Amino acid sequence: MIDIRALDALELDGLREVANIGAAHAATALSEMTGRRISVTIPVIRIIRLEDVPYMTGDADAAIAAVLMRVHGDAPGRTVQIFPAESAARLAAMLLGREAVEFPDGFGELERSLLNEVGNIVVGACLNALSEFLGMALVMSVPSLAIDKAGAILSAAYLGFDDTGEYVFCIDTQLYIAERSEPLRAHFLLIPETDALGAILRAMHLR
Repeated sequence: MIDIRALDALELDGLREVANIGAAHAATALSEMTGRRISVTIPVIRIIRLEDVPYMTGDADAAIAAVLMRVHGDAPGRTVQIFPAESAARLAAMLLGREAVEFPDGFGELERSLLNEVGNIVVGACLNALSEFLGMALVMSVPSLAIDKAGAILSAAYLGFDDTGEYVFCIDTQLYIAERSEPLRAHFLLIPETDALGAILRAMHLR
């Protein structure tokens, strides 16, 4: 199993390029879903300790929304698409054509279903882009939405980090909606299982 901390600059640049391609495809898919022009910033890749995961959004007691999936195929693992409270509320309001949606109290079945579908589309677009770019078979599971305190959702026990090592990838990006000046923040956790990272690097001819 490759130690994430041992990745060199070239390997990190390669992973950043893969993340950039996935984010661009995700923005296109989200634009089609919302009917609005959406762009993304160049993703920032962070390598964080598992024990720090619950604090990655700042406050472990703050409510967040997260879409969790498993990835099957040539590079198995797990993904977590994280929407901080403000991003979740604004996305729901935009999709429903409302001025505002309160988060989390205003999230009923409809709002939850829409946000779950956003996560499904975003992650699906990312994986499809990566599959095509890397020549790998990557298939995602049915998404599952969780709304709770960040610490509860992102704790090691909740996500079952039993076979992934001590570190995970966090991909940070911001979504810009054409008519809005304030970006939507989003975080994407990639938790590769044993040797999945090695398979990705070999597909990029970096190992």
